[in-house]
Amino acid sequence: MSKNNKYSVLLPTYNERDNLPIIVWLLQQMFTQNNLDWEVIIIDDGSPDGTQTIAKQLIKAYGPRIKLYTRTGKLGLGTAYVHGLQYASGNYVIIMDADFSHHPKFIPQMIKKQSEADYDIVTGTRYAGDGGVYGWDLKRKLVSRGANLFADTVLQPGVSDLTGSFRLYKKAVLDDVINSTESKGYSFQMEMMVRAKAKGYSVAEVPISFVDRVYGESKLGGEEIVQYLKGVLGLFVSV
Repeated sequence: MSKNNKYSVLLPTYNERDNLPIIVWLLQQMFTQNNLDWEVIIIDDGSPDGTQTIAKQLIKAYGPRIKLYTRTGKLGLGTAYVHGLQYASGNYVIIMDADFSHHPKFIPQMIKKQSEADYDIVTGTRYAGDGGVYGWDLKRKLVSRGANLFADTVLQPGVSDLTGSFRLYKKAVLDDVINSTESKGYSFQMEMMVRAKAKGYSVAEVPISFVDRVYGESKLGGEEIVQYLKGVLGLFVSV
C-alpha cells in the first residue's frame, strides 16, 4: 500500500447519531493500523436526531481528519456524494454507508485489489465469492437479488452487485462518472457502475459481508424500488 495515497471516505447521513461514532472509530482504527493517510467527510441532510451534534464531537475528538458538511433536508444519496466529493482531498475516494452495514475491515482488501492492476474502481460484492447478506428477511433478500438480476439481464454490465454502495474509486474517475450520472436516488449506484463500464473504466470486485443496520430504520421503500426499475430501463435506452 503506497504511503503517498490518501483515502477520502464519503459518509452521507440522515438520523445516524447512534451509528456514526462506531463507524468513525472503526475507520480510524483501520487506517491507523494500516498506516494510511485518510479523512472522513460527513454529509448530513438536516438530521433531526442530533447527528450533526455527534459529528461535531467527533471533529473535536479526531481533529481535522473528520469534516462535516450540512444540507437542508433530504436531498438524495446521489447529490450527497456530489456535494461531498468537492471537499475530498484524497486521490482515492471510498463510498460506504454510515449505518455500520459496511465494515471497514474490507477496505484494506479493496486497496490491495486496486493496486494489483491499477483498477479504476473496486466494488464490494455481496453476490460473489464468500460475500453475503446478514440480518435481512427473505423478502428483502429477494428484492435485492432480483434488482441485481434484472439490471444484469437488461444492461449486462459484467458486475455481480450493481446496487451495492461500498466502493473504492480513483478520485478522477469518480469525478468523471458522477458528472455524467443523472439519477439522484437509490438507482444512483447502479447507474454509476453502468456508466463507468460504458466509459471503459476497469472494475474489480472484492467479496464483502453486508450486515443489516445496527441502529435506526432502513430508508428503502416501495417508491425507491419503482425508481430503480425505471432507472434500469432508462439506461437500457440511453447507454
